[in-house]
Amino acid sequence: MITMQPVLEVYATDGFALWPVAEVESFGYLALSGELTPLEVGTAVMHIAGCNDIDPEVDGRPPRPADPLRSFLHGLLTYDALFAAGGLKVTDSVTGVAFLPGCCNGLEDWREWYQVLEGDGLVGFGHDPDPCAERHGETVRLTVDAELSGSPVIDLPAADVRRLLAGVEHDLAGFLALAAVWAGQNLPRHAVPVIAALARALDLPLPADVSARNLEAHTDTHLT
Repeated sequence: MITMQPVLEVYATDGFALWPVAEVESFGYLALSGELTPLEVGTAVMHIAGCNDIDPEVDGRPPRPADPLRSFLHGLLTYDALFAAGGLKVTDSVTGVAFLPGCCNGLEDWREWYQVLEGDGLVGFGHDPDPCAERHGETVRLTVDAELSGSPVIDLPAADVRRLLAGVEHDLAGFLALAAVWAGQNLPRHAVPVIAALARALDLPLPADVSARNLEAHTDTHLT
């Protein structure tokens, strides 16, 4: 059986105390879905915010606030090109082969997988290792490391890739819905802009219950 999951890079939280998070001992991947616990959602939000915790410098963004919470969220809420380290993990339970995103790959680009089906048929997903997907007729070959001679591969029908990608979108939407509830409970003053930012970072539409009016009303909460 072949499965595909949207995964986020996670690492030890090292005393993070701005909101409750799950304990993570070392580097790994957290699969995002609508089945996460509140602590796991907190961990995911922490790591996505951390990926974008970049000083404004001279890029025109407002200065970083002094308040620790607003300071940590500042990049997430003001940075244009949001990044969420991770990607899509594909596992073949029969052979044991796991196709993982490479370094510098991000979940914000997960829709690039459709280029394998509808574009030029070849997409790379980072480096060290160098995973890539290439279409050959009605088959898609996933190569775990294109730089490695004899790299493990996963072959699957193109129709299955499309079905699996629909499942990925379902999982990401489920996570975003959970995050909306979580943010309302843990970041009430910043909930709407945080969810809007997470939606951008995951290339998803806003959840239906986050209205444009609420978004406009909360846009400036992270700057005051």
